Amino acid sequence: MKESNLINKLAIDGGIPVRDKMLPYGRQSLDKKDIEAVVDVLQSDWLTTGPKVGEFEAAFADSVGVEEAVVVNSGTAALHAAMHAIGISSGDEVILPAITFVATANCVLYQGGIPIFADVYPDTMLIDVTKIESKITSKTKAIIAVDYAGHPCDYDALRDICDKHGLILVSDACHSLGATYKERRVGALADVTTFSFHPVKIITSGEGGMITCSNPDYARKMRTFRNHGITTDHRQRALEGAYIYNMEYLGFNYRLSDFQCALGMSQLYKLPSIILDRQLIAQKYDEYFAQINGVSPLNLLNNVTHAYHLYVVKLDLEYITMNRTDVFAALRSENIGVNVHYLPVYKHPFYQNNTLMLDVVCPIAELEYQKLLSIPIFPSMSDKDVEDVAIAFKKVLDSYNN
Repeated sequence: MKESNLINKLAIDGGIPVRDKMLPYGRQSLDKKDIEAVVDVLQSDWLTTGPKVGEFEAAFADSVGVEEAVVVNSGTAALHAAMHAIGISSGDEVILPAITFVATANCVLYQGGIPIFADVYPDTMLIDVTKIESKITSKTKAIIAVDYAGHPCDYDALRDICDKHGLILVSDACHSLGATYKERRVGALADVTTFSFHPVKIITSGEGGMITCSNPDYARKMRTFRNHGITTDHRQRALEGAYIYNMEYLGFNYRLSDFQCALGMSQLYKLPSIILDRQLIAQKYDEYFAQINGVSPLNLLNNVTHAYHLYVVKLDLEYITMNRTDVFAALRSENIGVNVHYLPVYKHPFYQNNTLMLDVVCPIAELEYQKLLSIPIFPSMSDKDVEDVAIAFKKVLDSYNN
């Protein structure tokens, strides 16, 4: 067979793949300054509970425009600490979107609460604010908004609902650091906001998370919660020349080390350029996908700037003859590291085994989930990388069209 025919033939069927090596959907972007920041701390006296923790918190709070920032060791820990701070306890209900990572719902369960799933808008996968009030009961205590893929939710509408019903507004902004809503920065839009610093996120500290708020009582509770429920840490006692410490309640070891905080702070300084790089890649994708049949990006609303933690497209399953699973496998064979975000949370086996979840139905979330694909996006991608993704999509979808 001629090589040109092999190039046109799908790799999954024995053809030549678009790329020689797999292009991941996301990866960390580190430079020499990041490495130097970590090495400096490794050579210092404090590897954990040291000065870099407070420095990172202060820099982060300033960057989003709030009074308080509390660093923890993951985005999940950030969500859990937030639920503790706002007082979620046994039987309390918290409304959240069906399309999100499981941690958004799990954090409610950790506190004995009940996650209540609301449907999403089909064009953005954000929580549908028109579906929230029907979910509110006398047990409802909070709403968790999820900035899916890095696109901020409609925070004014969410605030109106929370004020009307006396609810606390929490933002799961693990995707959206650096984004804005009506020219206001994510991190200062809700009563409490959580972030993640996993390697594929906007900035990284290896693992890590942050909670922002302007409520000093919330911040105090979260700092104690991350330290076993103990009111002081080792460095505070060393500075005071004290040895006695008190555990006020059952907390967790959710601390983040100083060298991870140093990495996070070094990355934070580069946030504007990181966001710009992601947005430029997204613009290139927009141009390519406007010319490819059978697939389209999610919608971008006019009043926001998007952080593009993820670039998500939807398959037109009426145009192509195969389902998402087949397209996924074909693209992976072309060495395009596509992914899927997310199965509706209540569809996971753990939740299906919970009798409270048996009657949960979010029809838009269930329908749109079948169409979703996350495609590679990270700051160090080249123009050739972006072009390869587009070429692979056209190759695969043209093979599967009607």
